[in-house]
Amino acid sequence: MRRGIVAFSAFTLFGLGLTGCALNRFEQREPWRNQAEEVCLAQKLVRPSEDIQPVKEIDGPGVCGMVHPFRVTRLAGGTVALKQRMTLACPIIPEVEAWLAGTVQPAAQIYFGQPVVEMNSGSYSCRGRNNQVGAKLSEHSFGNAVDVMSFRFADGYVVTVKGGWRGTEAEQGFLREVFLGACNHFTTVLAPGSNIYHYDHLHLDLARHDPRGLRRICKPLIKYESQLPPPGTPLSPIRKKPTWQPAPEPAPIDVEQDDPYGLSPTSARETGSKLARAPNPHPAPVQAYAPPPPHAPRPALAVEPRALPEPLPLSSPTWSSGPIY
Repeated sequence: MRRGIVAFSAFTLFGLGLTGCALNRFEQREPWRNQAEEVCLAQKLVRPSEDIQPVKEIDGPGVCGMVHPFRVTRLAGGTVALKQRMTLACPIIPEVEAWLAGTVQPAAQIYFGQPVVEMNSGSYSCRGRNNQVGAKLSEHSFGNAVDVMSFRFADGYVVTVKGGWRGTEAEQGFLREVFLGACNHFTTVLAPGSNIYHYDHLHLDLARHDPRGLRRICKPLIKYESQLPPPGTPLSPIRKKPTWQPAPEPAPIDVEQDDPYGLSPTSARETGSKLARAPNPHPAPVQAYAPPPPHAPRPALAVEPRALPEPLPLSSPTWSSGPIY
């Protein structure tokens, strides 16, 4: 009996040791992370509701976690559902809300004539960047990042980042609008073409690339003329800068490289986009999207229509047929 207890204890300690090796044991939690959470709460930038609920502190493993995490199931006053719930720190939630209201929904009206009602995205996951042992921790480890894989519209139509980035004209236009708009809200925005790890999703985070948190990384650099009106003021609940500035060359090496299908509890991949309708040749003037009152009935998600042939899918890198870890 005694031998069994000793053996079990040794096995448990060995397992914990392996877990610790998966994280960077020398990395420290930067003080600005807790400060940003406290400021966000003090300014009441996130108001708890049935869709955004505060949960108990997440402490570890290692320096992972959040002091004041929130469990999010819907955004935009309940009008945008999440395919899987997200656990996020306070500061990034109002940025995602502002991005949805000021960029995503107006772009959806221009290119598809209807609002986005669901988003497939990933959030908190305690792991190193690109799931590498001993790598610097991903911003996902602190609830400070969101990965967006697809958008579903009111009629059930789905645009995936993987298929739509090089898909139809409407899909490409919509995704480039939401990409450029995100650069006004987040300090790191990575899309297909930024590196091999982001061929199928948008990575958005609030990492600090300089001591003051003013430097931003928005990749790739694209030539695209936005169809949306210039953003209003204030542009962001946290930062008041009117426009983003690209990182000077050479670009910093210390950028997020991760895979939302790694250790995060995300659902199965979506294979690509369906055929999209062409943009409205006479679009109505775009106004900032305003979510309905809190007690308004939520729109029911339409049944996804029958799949049509994919026009031009953006496949994964040829040297890998599965997820990139």
